Amino acid sequence: MSAPASNAARRRLPAVDAVLRSEAAAPAIAEFGRSAVVTAVRQALARLRAMPPATADADAVAAIARGELAQAAAPTLGSVFNLTGTVLHTNLGRAPIAETAIDAATSVMRGAVALEFDLDRGRRGERDDHLRGLLCELTGAEDATVVNNNAAAVLLALNTFALNREAVVSRGELIEIGGAFRMPEIMARAGAKLVEVGTTNRTHLKDYAAAIGPATGLVLKVHPSNYRIEGFTTEVPTAKLAALAHDRRVPLAYDLGSGTLVDLAQFGLAHETTVSEALAADADLVTFSGDKLLGGPQAGFIVGRKGLLAEINRNPLKRALRVDKLRLAALAATLRLYRDPDRLRERLPTLRLLTRPLADIEAAARRLAPHVAAALGSAFAVEVVSCGSEIGSGALPVETLPSAAIAVRPMAKRHQGKALEDLAAALRRLPIPAIGRVEQQVLLLDLRCLDDERRFIDNLSALDLAGRRRPA
Repeated sequence: MSAPASNAARRRLPAVDAVLRSEAAAPAIAEFGRSAVVTAVRQALARLRAMPPATADADAVAAIARGELAQAAAPTLGSVFNLTGTVLHTNLGRAPIAETAIDAATSVMRGAVALEFDLDRGRRGERDDHLRGLLCELTGAEDATVVNNNAAAVLLALNTFALNREAVVSRGELIEIGGAFRMPEIMARAGAKLVEVGTTNRTHLKDYAAAIGPATGLVLKVHPSNYRIEGFTTEVPTAKLAALAHDRRVPLAYDLGSGTLVDLAQFGLAHETTVSEALAADADLVTFSGDKLLGGPQAGFIVGRKGLLAEINRNPLKRALRVDKLRLAALAATLRLYRDPDRLRERLPTLRLLTRPLADIEAAARRLAPHVAAALGSAFAVEVVSCGSEIGSGALPVETLPSAAIAVRPMAKRHQGKALEDLAAALRRLPIPAIGRVEQQVLLLDLRCLDDERRFIDNLSALDLAGRRRPA
């Protein structure tokens, strides 16, 4: 732009002070503060000057600035509709939290709480006390502690008993979890020397016996929660491995991964080793997650023998891995639900979604399919189909749950992949993003986890296939 043209563009735009005095600027200043609005106005004016012909009055510039500030202030961690068919979806926050747990966390946010204060004795207490009794009651453990997540629980146990020593583990149990996070790397960071025994598919008691020696600090058994090895396989039962470890005066730690406190078979799901079963088989320590099958917020538990837990709690790493008052409150409320097994399914969202009757899901799909078809128009074919849901987060990896989905197919045969990609992007731009999955040139909206149909229908009214987000 030439100098005269540039000067003319500037004259067509209001000054910053004029924008700030405009009627449209007042609500922006009230909402975001004067300093932020001044910066946003200057940025808006700079962009307008760079796009001739630059014409806008003070109210228009203020509106642009307010829109930019609102967009910047919008939370990045917002609600989505999980229509992927994976109930415990790691990337979508895993377990939905029970209402009682939400209320408990909200309550402790509002003021001071006795987090580490013994009200009976009037002196410093321990934050583990809020969960220890519940965990011991529900698992049969002598003692218990809680840290940030299960990876942290394994790290802490290894660092406590195998720092600069050997940790013996079967080759078939050297798992990799999400994000390329591998068990050998956790062991290395814990300061333990990995000693692999057996082969990928077969490990015998004699393999452990040959490996355990004076340098052994810990024997580690890892539940293969995110995969299964089938066919010609052998693994050592926990009770036999525990007997060997105890004979050699070495503790046995059992990482259950996703972990469950109840037998899922009673709810029609496949049996998964429970924490109580692992302890009953004489494992000294058991580690497991709080935000997977247990159905609570993110946490990692270590339960087991009192003397070993005392050593773990003396480890300086424990303080670095501890959880705050919000999660302690939510975890305690979640664990209390397990005291009433008869009502657990209706009160624990994770279990309710995992056991949701197929007939209910199919009925929801039939009700919602016409609304989806109306929102998409004639460019797509919409129908109700049968599909399979997954539990997710490495839990019961070969278990498929019968479900129903709304299937969306592009009517045009050409560029189907691009059409589905654009549609998935449009669904993600909704005020409440809807996340499905694409299989064999079909977008599937699995309805197992959809529990608010009215909200979903209202949300569809903002769908814009042209690529712009419309206001809800």
